[in-house]
Amino acid sequence: MNSKTPSHYSASQPRIFYGWYIVGVGFLSHIVCAFHLSSTLSVFLRPLTEDLGVSRGLFSLLRSGEIVIGAVMAPLVGTWVDRYGGRWLMAGGASLAGIGFLLLSQVTAFWQFLIVRWFLVTVGGVFMCYIAVTVTISRWFVRRRGRAIAIATLGQGISKVGIPLLAATLFVWLGWRHTWSVFGIVTVVLVVVPAIAFMRRNPEEMGLQPDGISLSSDFPAETETESARAISDTRNFEKSIVWTRGEVVRSRVFWLLCLTFGMANVGIAGLNLHVFAHISDMGYPSFIAATVMGIIAFTQLGSTMFWGFISERVEIRKATMLMFLIQATGIGIAIATGQLVPIYAGFFLYGIGLGGSLVLQEMIWATYYGRASLGMVRGLGMLITLTFGAGGVPFFGFIFDATGSYAISFITFAVGLLICAFLTLLAGAPQKQNLIYAKG
Repeated sequence: MNSKTPSHYSASQPRIFYGWYIVGVGFLSHIVCAFHLSSTLSVFLRPLTEDLGVSRGLFSLLRSGEIVIGAVMAPLVGTWVDRYGGRWLMAGGASLAGIGFLLLSQVTAFWQFLIVRWFLVTVGGVFMCYIAVTVTISRWFVRRRGRAIAIATLGQGISKVGIPLLAATLFVWLGWRHTWSVFGIVTVVLVVVPAIAFMRRNPEEMGLQPDGISLSSDFPAETETESARAISDTRNFEKSIVWTRGEVVRSRVFWLLCLTFGMANVGIAGLNLHVFAHISDMGYPSFIAATVMGIIAFTQLGSTMFWGFISERVEIRKATMLMFLIQATGIGIAIATGQLVPIYAGFFLYGIGLGGSLVLQEMIWATYYGRASLGMVRGLGMLITLTFGAGGVPFFGFIFDATGSYAISFITFAVGLLICAFLTLLAGAPQKQNLIYAKG
């Protein structure tokens, strides 16, 4: 009998680490959450405003209200994810949103649409869409966290490319009311059952370890290396260290990260809504403006996995700084001249940088604050960063109203991204003074 045989070769080791099922549920959730996005809602703008007798300006306030609701709810949802996990939050949220979509098909007045959208669809979306998914995935992975988050995020990227086209097609076939009904049914089918069946709070509850590797058997004593010990120590630290709300809000790094990603959100939100009009105002036809938006969407989708692998191999501050620099360079090229080739090239580069925004943001929060209190930390952070984002759309709009051009808005965005790159280097890992360890 060979007593030195590593236990990770035992037959009991699962072929597929359970965490990848969590990633799969996250992927489905991200697809469904595209039903909530501005790009999807824009398909319904004209028929809804005409049928419900509401101005487009008033209708546009709907999305700002949804962002505010998401920001206010984020700290509460984050705490619940820490305490109870994302399983029932996602299932309940998808059920609530699904009912909301079905009711949207029956509204006859804008105030009814507003109430259903805000208090059913939006609230349900906050429960199922973002915090529950990314926090849970971050708990199940440490070494492979970047690629895991990137795979789940691909669902959103695919949806941003395909869902508006799908919505427009369904609208032609079924009308806008029945299209909402289809969204409701799909939401329940794709999220409720998978969430109940597969979502679990963390690997330890199932007798597993992050990344599917046992701490006791991953690195046998006779072959243990400094690198192996570092990975084990990281897993132990992330599992054990607990942050309180007071400690988080007193942390300089927390505010640096909120400011950094909040500033970026202002420009991203503003550009998403106004880039089509910007290209059109330059004298190009709608087709050209649409292709610019398509370039951004496709390059964002195509670069997501790249950023996932980069985040696992490059120090997280340097990777995030690189992301902001690429975005800033792309915006600079796009607005440098009015010629079409630089516009395409610039927004192509910007889309590549944008592909890392979700992945790297989640990576840096999880790396700095660990797994035990991540939901609470992300909830507090999103309260601030989403509030920043809510101001991005009117900022671009009011600058245009005052100057008749988007030039100042885009220049401000590019400069802001350079500032974000600098702030990222200042945001070193926080130092916890009084260590509190999670039970178990």
